[in-house]
Amino acid sequence: MKRYKSKEGKELIYDSYDKLLATWNVAFEEKDVPTSFGTTHVITAGPSEKPTLLLLHGTGDNASMMWVYNIQQLSQSFYVIAIDGIGGSGKSEPGEKYDKQFNQTEWLDELLAQMEIETTHIAGVSYGAYLAYHYTIMRPNKVDKIVCMAGGLTTSHFEAMIKMMKAFLPEALFPTEANCKKLLRKLCGPNYSVFEDNRELMKHWYYLLRYFNNKSMMKHSITIFNKEQLQSLREKALFLIGEDDILTHYPKSIHRLQEHQMNFKIVEQAGHAINHEQPDVVNKEIVDFLISSKRNS
Repeated sequence: MKRYKSKEGKELIYDSYDKLLATWNVAFEEKDVPTSFGTTHVITAGPSEKPTLLLLHGTGDNASMMWVYNIQQLSQSFYVIAIDGIGGSGKSEPGEKYDKQFNQTEWLDELLAQMEIETTHIAGVSYGAYLAYHYTIMRPNKVDKIVCMAGGLTTSHFEAMIKMMKAFLPEALFPTEANCKKLLRKLCGPNYSVFEDNRELMKHWYYLLRYFNNKSMMKHSITIFNKEQLQSLREKALFLIGEDDILTHYPKSIHRLQEHQMNFKIVEQAGHAINHEQPDVVNKEIVDFLISSKRNS
């Protein structure tokens, strides 16, 4: 399946990706890590002797844009590994096996093995939040602690689909610059200007909406875990939910977190782009929660 709607669109996205990386203002390295599902593009930053933090972005995003407001602070406390989800809008290149039998757990297993990482912290946004707790449930011995941002506990495919459709439609179907801005304001809280005032970030967001084929991420299926599996996350997980997030801050979603006795916090003046809209608050929550891990004390 083609990830981009045109060759020209791919070139615009990649060029914009690099320009956003140049605004990170930290020393970083890029590498392509081979797995049986294709190559995974990885950006690393921070001292290698620090605790490892794996960063996972959302469905239509990539590492370059997702962590632009977080990387400086996080790389001071962690050896950060920001990956482009395979099949997503970044620089990871899916192979034949991705289309035929993709498995999220095996993919991350192979990635960590190739990078010689035995255990790691994980922080993810939106779908990345789901993937963080998915991997923690499947491989509890490989994960220390996780921070799940803009993502609750998924217990119904139908509910998740309806929420996504209400949030992204109709603007995502007609990705003009005007609709791009309209969708952004719908998804964000009052601090949407962190996008609109960042020319490179806004341009990249527009290119993704216009040229990236979101269907290429459909191989990343959602597993509905049972009560016992979800409750195994209690001691390891922190959920950060924006008070203006139309995708995760609603009664059913909050009730599920309470029902399973999850550790969660509501972040004021933040929507679905929580780590962009309130980076200082989010960065502090991530560092404080993860550094308290017994393995790092």
